[in-house]
Amino acid sequence: MGKTLHPKVKEFKGFVKKHPKIVKDVRNGDANWQDLFEDWYLLGEDDTRWEKYKDDSMKEKDTTSNNPENKGGWMDQVGEMVKKMDANQLQQHINSLSEALGTVQGVLSQFQSGSNRGGSTSTKTETPSKPSHPFSFRKD
Repeated sequence: MGKTLHPKVKEFKGFVKKHPKIVKDVRNGDANWQDLFEDWYLLGEDDTRWEKYKDDSMKEKDTTSNNPENKGGWMDQVGEMVKKMDANQLQQHINSLSEALGTVQGVLSQFQSGSNRGGSTSTKTETPSKPSHPFSFRKD
């Protein structure tokens, strides 16, 4: 029993101690620990997922806070990121991504045309005009 817990598990236990309603939900069968831990790990403590578990005093404290992360969900965060972006820089990234996709398409088309030449004579899209005979003998 001398195993030490992972630091993230310890943090989650502290989070659960701050929000005792989580324990009630698990005991009632409305939630399970694995799902709650995964949500906490991926979304963080400030996500709107945890609003129903916060005490009324904690909810008031969060609404009076000026922190933009507490005001909304991930859509608001994405909106803030878009506002901070430089349009020219975004255009450069889109152009470089477009060039990279064009290069990948060119390489794939080379492989496809190479396999059609060196591979079998019929492909999935082509239908052979005559069924090939399994034993082709030449007349001498």
